[in-house]
Amino acid sequence: MCAEAKARDPGGDYLQAMAEDLPCADGSFDLAVSYLTLIDIDGIEAAIPEMARVLRPGGSLLIANLNSFNTAGGWRDRPEGRVFEIDDYLRARAEWVSWRGVSIRNWHRPFSRYMELLLATGLRLVHFEEPVPTGGDAARGARYRRAPYFHIMEWRKG
Repeated sequence: MCAEAKARDPGGDYLQAMAEDLPCADGSFDLAVSYLTLIDIDGIEAAIPEMARVLRPGGSLLIANLNSFNTAGGWRDRPEGRVFEIDDYLRARAEWVSWRGVSIRNWHRPFSRYMELLLATGLRLVHFEEPVPTGGDAARGARYRRAPYFHIMEWRKG
């Protein structure tokens, strides 16, 4: 991804780092974005405070993450039709998933775990949304209306 970013903006400043240990000074940024990454981070207990640490006062942390209902379940065919089942919701766990030739370790964590960690940083939730699908494949949109796929949050540093 860094190579692609450099190709698109050669003058940009890019670094590779672990979310659990960001090599940036306190209060370095007005904005931090976590787009579908919280589910991929093993050390979430360190990563979320790091995201908050590098924000300046008044800065925002934008998060788009898979909904915890979604990571705890899946679609199943039953005699009564296709249903979305959730199981073992409160137990955090990781599993390997693959698509388009890419394998990645995804975490299921109950939503309360993310909230506990974010609230402990002193950040304030200013926006929460579970977007309703629009356009695209109608059948896919119908599935996402039945079981929320992801959510968007904005947290602000006081």
